[in-house]
Amino acid sequence: MYLYKKTYVKNWEHTNPELRHEFTVKIGGNVRPDIKPERICYITEEVAYWRKFNALHGWFVENCGGGVDECQQIYVGEDKMKELLETLKKVSEVLNRSKEVVKVLQDWNGKDYEVTTFDCEDELDGIFSPTQGFFFGSDEIDRYFKKEVEETIEVIDGLLKETQSEDAVRGLYSGDFYYQASW
Repeated sequence: MYLYKKTYVKNWEHTNPELRHEFTVKIGGNVRPDIKPERICYITEEVAYWRKFNALHGWFVENCGGGVDECQQIYVGEDKMKELLETLKKVSEVLNRSKEVVKVLQDWNGKDYEVTTFDCEDELDGIFSPTQGFFFGSDEIDRYFKKEVEETIEVIDGLLKETQSEDAVRGLYSGDFYYQASW
């Protein structure tokens, strides 16, 4: 599961010199001759990566992808990034006040094991609940889920601060966000 930031950096003939971008792509200290700087239009950065955080995947698909889940690239506007951050903060509040419960589950071989979960499934239902699917991992609201929520809050908050940076305020394009999963 990836979140990309794609920034338009095309240098046009009419672009003011102080707003022109310079590019050099090297390998082993040598300029790559097969990449022409004048042809570069976008810089794509991988700004976040998750594994099996199925509730987040479900949120992106439902709230940004129109419910279509075909491992396609999904545009995530700044307003949706803010909405996600607020949703994650609410989820974190629910988790912090929820009681921990030990559940006994069975693995693929029928062996019992214990997992500590949070008793808040009803509160998170429809807001940010685990999504079931192939290769999606656990659908328990457990300590791993809580850790992922908290780490994602930090990531999204940092990315939103970048969009409000001094360069963004000066009018430089700060980029668009895209989510994509690969199963």
